[in-house]
Amino acid sequence: MANDSVAGQVQEIWRYPVKSMRGERMDAAHLTATGLLGDRGWATRDERRGGIRGAKKIRDLMLCAATYVAEPTPDSPTPHVVMRLPDGSAVRSDESDAATRLSRAINHPVTLWPLQPADDLDHYRRGPADHEDVVEELRDIFGRGEDEPLPDLSGLPPVIFEFESPPGTYYDAYPVHIVTTATLRTLGRLGERDAPDVRRFRPTILVDTPDADGFPERDWIGSTVRVGEVEIEVVTDCPRCSMVQLPQQGLPADKPLLRTVVRDANQNVGVYCNVRTPGRISVGDSLTR
Repeated sequence: MANDSVAGQVQEIWRYPVKSMRGERMDAAHLTATGLLGDRGWATRDERRGGIRGAKKIRDLMLCAATYVAEPTPDSPTPHVVMRLPDGSAVRSDESDAATRLSRAINHPVTLWPLQPADDLDHYRRGPADHEDVVEELRDIFGRGEDEPLPDLSGLPPVIFEFESPPGTYYDAYPVHIVTTATLRTLGRLGERDAPDVRRFRPTILVDTPDADGFPERDWIGSTVRVGEVEIEVVTDCPRCSMVQLPQQGLPADKPLLRTVVRDANQNVGVYCNVRTPGRISVGDSLTR
């Protein structure tokens, strides 16, 4: 690895205890073969239509935030969480009325579930679509207008077309998502605005690339990068959905941002990755290629 070049430096590490709720910034974290320990350890099941669902369908989940009550460990990867609801109140996942209070807060009936075994396929299977027409369903999920193209989904694992997430996880597609600061700056320039807040894109790792322009992480696709003790395989672009424009705790709605992504960024922001060699990463670590 001595001849590897430095492509950037870890500026932020993010963990999301509950799928689609605001996450936690971390100074350091352990990446396993299935992603950052404790990431998306919990999710909500839609008790109206069935299936595990996030903010692509239950949008007010993004107005909530979640933190763990104890640090996840390999032996206990999904401790209970404290959820901060839109009105500022808090509820723990082990309180008897937690699902009732969360359902009332987001105006949608849900139950809370920690990760289940990967062979519990019915738990991860997609619930019924909201639209009979598949194109209309995809336009709703991805927030695309009638005159906008749908994203290219060919880089995503086929399993997610049957299941809400790869069974045994609550990830949308892959366990690690990387965004660079150059990408954020470029989106700001293209949209004639300030760089968007990284929380819009919910990465695992934000990499500072102060001397780069454009979307440098796209050049990493098909290669392996090293961060701290970890080797990460960069697999594909990340197609962006309606979530980037939704209001969330601390951020208002931002519809122009998604229009910029669709029009000027080939509908993608950041890259999806797999973990090849597990280990520890920390803020300040170099990303090398």
